[in-house]
Amino acid sequence: MAISKVERLVNLVIALLSTRQYLTAERIRESVAGYDDSVSYEAFSRMFERDKNELRDLGVPLETGQSSRFSTVEGYRINRDAYELPDIDLTSAEATAVAIAVRLWESPELASAAQSALLKLRAAGVQVDQESAAAAVPAVPARTRGSEPAMGKLLAAIDNGQSVAFDHRVAANEPYRQRRVEPWGVVTHRGRWYLVGHDLDRDAVRTFRLSRIGDDVAAFGPAGAVRKPDGVDLRKIVDTVTGSAGVSGTATVWVAAGRAYELRRIGTDKGERELGGRPGNVFEIPVRSWDWIARSITGHGADAVVLEPVQLRDDVVARLRGVVGTPSEVRR
Repeated sequence: MAISKVERLVNLVIALLSTRQYLTAERIRESVAGYDDSVSYEAFSRMFERDKNELRDLGVPLETGQSSRFSTVEGYRINRDAYELPDIDLTSAEATAVAIAVRLWESPELASAAQSALLKLRAAGVQVDQESAAAAVPAVPARTRGSEPAMGKLLAAIDNGQSVAFDHRVAANEPYRQRRVEPWGVVTHRGRWYLVGHDLDRDAVRTFRLSRIGDDVAAFGPAGAVRKPDGVDLRKIVDTVTGSAGVSGTATVWVAAGRAYELRRIGTDKGERELGGRPGNVFEIPVRSWDWIARSITGHGADAVVLEPVQLRDDVVARLRGVVGTPSEVRR
């Protein structure tokens, strides 16, 4: 059975992360599952070029260099220092939460695929870095990467240059609505995956979080009819939509003592303050996305209260009213 594009990309990342060598294209074709069934070297080259561009669009730091001191042939690897997260300082409570989350997010299927790919690399004579191999591809939360069937169908449509139709909802409590899109690519940002493309019904560039796309993705139209326009930066589009292109303002938020560590970590402590008889601290938080900060504060309930600006406070109150379902009983 042919290997899907998603699995092939995972295998390629595993290979390029698991060795300090620069792997030549020919070595990758021989040792990475998904390439060895190419009908010709030209077909492999086209596939490999698309995959390299896909990884770069996803933010994977792909490097090129000489495969050995005695060869001028170009090879490839992933810069682990740029790929991995920096050291993060966590409190004991946060560390406990992360440990629980890791257990919940473990993916036996991915672990099995990774081990299989590493075995094939070793069998092909590729020197695998033992220390890093086990952690080469961490499990990704299903909630953030979206539906795996949807991901595979979207990547296949992008690869084939076809439009797609799918059901999408703008929020978890909203109904699904069908969208028709010319897909340009998939980008990961802060643990979430986004489809970027041209919305045919709205005649505009749009982004869609994969976790909000239904499983039933259907490609339509002739192959090769859709391609990403030259000069379009998919990551920049996502950064703009999510508010990550720059700080757009600040919010002043009271946080209860020992609570809302996420807000504490990104804010500047402005001093202690008691609110409603509860001890806490006031934090000044830089805001890149007003929607994100409103959702984050809402999720902490009574442990986080917006002091400024008024518009953000009203937004959070409205969200809390929607959750409670009894607007008249929610006090500011």
